[in-house]
Amino acid sequence: MKQSESIQVLLRRFFTYLGLSAVLILLGLSVGIIGYHWTVGLSWVDALVEASMILSGMGPISPIPSTSGKIFASVYALFSGLIFVLAMGIVLSPLVYSLLRQFDINKKDWDS
Repeated sequence: MKQSESIQVLLRRFFTYLGLSAVLILLGLSVGIIGYHWTVGLSWVDALVEASMILSGMGPISPIPSTSGKIFASVYALFSGLIFVLAMGIVLSPLVYSLLRQFDINKKDWDS
């Protein structure tokens, strides 16, 4: 395979996984928006801001008066951390795979 073809394959995989990661982040954001709207009683725009800030790791903006809202915020914060780690793993996987392929170490080389 030519180097230009391998770069094209790498870029195609990278952008495919980037799109998959964006879908995962949008789903996580949607969970947060709906949860903040229903449990805390925030408006849709305020729920979007709150969910975006938690998902990005910045922290909460609005005070949460209810116990159910505080429980949701705690669970969503943990969930957001996992979504972020998964999204980064998905985005970086084709790059790491390509890097490991560059080493191309055969098992036979280790046996002798």
